[in-house]
Amino acid sequence: MRKLLLGFFIIIGFIFASENPLKLINTAIAQQKPIPPYAKWGTFAMEKTQEGYPNAKIIDYLHIGRIHGPHSTTERFKLWLKDNTREFGVFVNIEFNNETGKVINVTFKESSR
Repeated sequence: MRKLLLGFFIIIGFIFASENPLKLINTAIAQQKPIPPYAKWGTFAMEKTQEGYPNAKIIDYLHIGRIHGPHSTTERFKLWLKDNTREFGVFVNIEFNNETGKVINVTFKESSR
């Protein structure tokens, strides 16, 4: 009986000593998520947007989707920016060559929504 109680108290002590025991499980699960195929284009969209709006901070990011064409593909994003005077959206379209991955065109369109 003593060994059982001792084991019980050791387990309870471990749980209480741990900052958040479920955090370990959540971290392991979160690390297994694959990187989405648009991730590199999202980074590119943020870099180009920051170049075009150097005084604004990007506060949100949304991948709208991908448009496949026979020779090129367009990744579409909406970024939400904030500067000293306003908050606004910027739609970013990145067209790239399907075979080489080379960027063909990048367009920006501001939005108040």
